[in-house]
Amino acid sequence: MLSLSFTPLLPWPVLAGLGVLVLLFIVLAFLARGRTAALRALVLALVLAALANPALVREDREPVKDVAAVIVDRSGSQALGDRPAVTDRVRAELQRRFGALTNIEPRFIDVPDAREGDDGTKLFTALGQALADVPPERLAGVVMLTDGVVHDIPASLAALGIKAPLHVLVTGHADERDRQIRLLEAPRFGIVGRDLSIRAEVMERGGTGNAVVTVRRDGEEIGRRTVPTGQPFALTTRIEHGGPNVVEIEVEPLPGELTTINNRAVLPIEGIREKLRVLLVSGEPHQGERTWRNLLKSDANVDLVHFTILRPPEKQDGTPISELSLIAFPTRELFVQKIKDFDLIIFDRYANQSVLPSAYFDNIVRYVREGGALLIAAGPEFAGPASLARTRLAGILPGDPNGRVVEHPYKAMPTPTGRRHPVTRALPGSESTPPAWGDWLRIVSAQTRPGIQPILSGADDLPLLALAREDKGRVALLLSDHAWLWARGYQEGGPHLDLLRRLAHWLMKEPALEEEALRAQMTGRGREVRVERQTMAEAAEPVTVTGPTGSARTLTLGPSEPGLFSGTFEATELGLHTLRSGPLVAFVSVGPPNPRELADVFSDTERLKPLSDASGGSIRRVSESGGGVQVPRLQSVRGGRLSGADWIGFRPSDSANIRGVEVYPLALGLVALALLAAAVLTMWLVEGRRGGRAA
Repeated sequence: MLSLSFTPLLPWPVLAGLGVLVLLFIVLAFLARGRTAALRALVLALVLAALANPALVREDREPVKDVAAVIVDRSGSQALGDRPAVTDRVRAELQRRFGALTNIEPRFIDVPDAREGDDGTKLFTALGQALADVPPERLAGVVMLTDGVVHDIPASLAALGIKAPLHVLVTGHADERDRQIRLLEAPRFGIVGRDLSIRAEVMERGGTGNAVVTVRRDGEEIGRRTVPTGQPFALTTRIEHGGPNVVEIEVEPLPGELTTINNRAVLPIEGIREKLRVLLVSGEPHQGERTWRNLLKSDANVDLVHFTILRPPEKQDGTPISELSLIAFPTRELFVQKIKDFDLIIFDRYANQSVLPSAYFDNIVRYVREGGALLIAAGPEFAGPASLARTRLAGILPGDPNGRVVEHPYKAMPTPTGRRHPVTRALPGSESTPPAWGDWLRIVSAQTRPGIQPILSGADDLPLLALAREDKGRVALLLSDHAWLWARGYQEGGPHLDLLRRLAHWLMKEPALEEEALRAQMTGRGREVRVERQTMAEAAEPVTVTGPTGSARTLTLGPSEPGLFSGTFEATELGLHTLRSGPLVAFVSVGPPNPRELADVFSDTERLKPLSDASGGSIRRVSESGGGVQVPRLQSVRGGRLSGADWIGFRPSDSANIRGVEVYPLALGLVALALLAAAVLTMWLVEGRRGGRAA
C-alpha cells in the first residue's frame, strides 16, 4: 500500500508562518510584475515543499481478523429449567456458524456466578476484562447469550469504550411460572422454651392464589397450613434447645414450575437460654459440696437454688427438721409445683431420709422422661440402704450399687466409649497414659444397666461416670464424691471444670455435646465448607451433599479425633446445601441467604433492549415452545442495517498488521537538488531576458 507522508525539517508552526510570508510575497510579485512572478512562486513553493520533507511510504500489510465477543451467561439463574441445555446448543451452533465468517474471530467467554459476595450476574464486567487486549476498531460485534437477568448494565456501551453492535440472545420462555417463599421478619435469636414469630410471604406468577406451606424444625414437621399468595402471613415456632434451631418453611410447587430451589427458606435460629435454673440438693455438708456450688455460681447464666439437708442419716433423735433448718426445705414447691422450671436437678451425696415422699420421686421420674435432666453425684450413702437406687428413681438410674465402697488411690480413666464421647473426649491431660491428673481416693461399686457403657472408669475398672437417656430426658451417675480433689490441686489436680461443665451441658442438651451430630460451616476460604460428624461408632457414614439445584455428591469423612470425623468440599453453587448422614440432617448456606440470582428468576428481554437498540444490534428469544432453539444467521455487513428477522450482523474494520515499511524521500537527494536548481536557473534566465528587452 502506497501513501504520501510528511516529516518537516522545521516545526509545523514555523513552516506555516513561512508559507504565509511566501504567499504575501507572491501576491506582491504578481501585482508588480504580472505573469513573470509565476516562476518565483514556483521556486518558493518548491523550497517550502523541500522543508516539509515529503516522502512516499510503501507498507507491507497483512490483514487480521476482527473479533466478535460471545458472552455466555453461566450464572445461577441460567441453571434453571431447560436453560442449560438451550445455552449449550446455541453456543455450539454459534461456534459452528462463526467458522463460515473468514474475516471474524469469535472469542467465547463463559461467565459464572461471582465467587464472592452477592453481586449477581456481571456480564459487562467480564466483557470489559475479556476485551482488554483488543483495539476498539477491531471489535466487530458482541453477542450475549443470557436469560436477560443482568446486574451490571452500564448507562451506555460508550462508557466501556465499545462502538460495536450488541446482539442479545435470550434463553427461557415468555410464559414461565414460578412460586417462591420470601422471609419478611426472620429473627436470628430466640429464648429457649419460648415461642417465636416469623413473618413470610409466598410470591408466585401463573399460580392459583393459594398455597400449602409446610413448617419443619430440625427436620421434623411441626405444622402445615394454606395461605393466600402475595399476602404476608405469620408462623409461630417454639425454640426447643440451645444452639441452632433450624426452621424450614417450604411452599408446595406449581405444576410445570420453573424451579423449586426458591420454594424453601431455611432460618437457623440460635437458641439462647435466658437463665439455666439448677436445683442442687446436698445430702450433708462435705468437702465436695463447695466444688459444685462454686462451679455453678461462677456461671452468670446459671440461676442456682441450693439446699443442704443438715441431718445425717445416722442422727435420729426426734428433733423436727423445721427446727434444724435455717430455711424450711420447700419440698412441695420444688418437687411438685415448680419442678418443670428447672433445667437440671443435682442430688449431691443425698440419702433418702424420708424428707421426700415416694410421690415426689415419681414426679422426678416424670420430669426426666418429659425432657428434664438429673445428675446423681454419689458418695458412700449410695451403697447403703438409704440409697437413691432404692427409691422410685431406680428405674431411670444408669447403674445399680452392689453395697461395696472401694477406698484406695486410682486414676479416673476414659473408657473406649469415653474417648469418643464429647463429654470426656480430649479432656486436658488425657493425651498421656496414664492421664496427667491427680488421683481420686474413693468409688462406689456399681453395675451399669444393660446397654449402658460408662465413659469413665475408676479403681478395679469399676464404672465411675455413666450416662443414660430416658425418653426425652437424660440422667448422669457419678459414682464418687472426690472430684473436689482436682479442684483443690491434689497431686496437681485435674480438669474438674471441663468435666463437670461438659457433664452439666450434656444433661441440658447442648448441641455441641450430642453423641450423634452432623455439623457444617463455611471455613472463610472462598466457598469451602467444613463438615463434621460426631458419632460413637468406629466409622462415620458418607455424607450426601445436595446443592440448591438438586445436584448431589458424596463426601467421605476422615477421622480427626476419636469419635469425630471431618472433611471439606468446595461448593459450586450459591444457596442452601442440605447434608445427610443416616438419620442426621444439617444445612449450610453458601453465599447470602437470598441470592440475587434466585430473587428474580424469570427471563427478560427488556433490561438489555435500550442498550442493544442504541448500538444498532438486536434482542430476541432463542427458546422455542417445542423444546427447540432458533439461532439467527451470522453475516458480515459493511454498512446499513446490522440485523434482520433471522440474522445478526457484524461490522468488519479491514484492520491489518504492518510487516514492513519502505520510505522514498521526495525532497532530499540529488534529484530534488537538481529540480530546485533548474527552477532557480529558469527563473533567472526568463527574468534576465525580459529585463534586457525592457532596457
